[in-house]
Amino acid sequence: MKRIRPVVGIVVLLALAALLVWGLFLRGDEARTLSGYVEGDLVYLAAPVSGAVEALYVREGERVAAGGRTFLIDPQVPRAQAESAAAALAAAESHAEDLRKGQRVQEQAVYDAQLAAAEAQLRQAEANYNRIAPLVARGIYAPARLDQERAVRDTARAQVETVRRQRAVGALGARSDAIAAADQQAVQARSGLSGAQAVLRTLSPVAPTGGRVQQIFFRQGEWAQANQPVLALLPDARIKLRFFVPERSANLYRPGGTVQFGCDGCTGLRTARISWISATAEFTPPVLYSRGSRDRLVFMVEATPEDPTSLNPGLPVDVVPLEPAR
Repeated sequence: MKRIRPVVGIVVLLALAALLVWGLFLRGDEARTLSGYVEGDLVYLAAPVSGAVEALYVREGERVAAGGRTFLIDPQVPRAQAESAAAALAAAESHAEDLRKGQRVQEQAVYDAQLAAAEAQLRQAEANYNRIAPLVARGIYAPARLDQERAVRDTARAQVETVRRQRAVGALGARSDAIAAADQQAVQARSGLSGAQAVLRTLSPVAPTGGRVQQIFFRQGEWAQANQPVLALLPDARIKLRFFVPERSANLYRPGGTVQFGCDGCTGLRTARISWISATAEFTPPVLYSRGSRDRLVFMVEATPEDPTSLNPGLPVDVVPLEPAR
């Protein structure tokens, strides 16, 4: 009986050793960490017009706060265009106002003078007519003379009426369609000024959110084409982890859950919150191939780290797998 006990102990030890070997090697597909990397979505800042880069307010690798200045495109040409648009608007508004008010006092004074002259001619014509009429009746002048004076009088009356109506129309202002056309020109001029001023405001873009200047494409003095990025910004909110979990344990990962991860240069384990899980499985990406993971289906998972400022895109990470509840 005493000989059996050592044999049993040896068998137990061998069994435990076999189990350990199986756990370490034969179950190589059960990774102790999940391989992944840091990913970042860049934001590209550009100006809507072409021009030389007049100033750079940031450097590569430098952090910039939300609303911070980044660069400035030479504003000389856009500023001149804005000033021209402002002058065009002032002229259009003045023209529309003149049409709406009617003629100015000086222009009305011209009509007043013309009316006074016409009325004087009418008085003279009436006086001549009244003087000739009795003489024609007495036979001193022929009736044709009276007809002549009557024509002069009637012409003078018509001239007075014409000047009076011209003055009245001038006081009323322009026709409604002319005023509407002038107002439309003023609206177009105002729109042109707003566009020019908007261009001026975009010559010096600000950071839409806090982040790190990842790359600068144009230096001070270099010419940048319209809408071509001058620099790339990596916002903190767009830094994420991307890792892959085996198909059989994918149900352990849910959006809103947390995972722990480590990386080169990291002090201890850090925390990230799961933000997205792929709906379809894929084969292990070639960059993550190992002897135990070949031909294995995995799900891509993305997670947002709690403190992303020190993580650079492309940095490898090791994510601690989640364990099922016991």
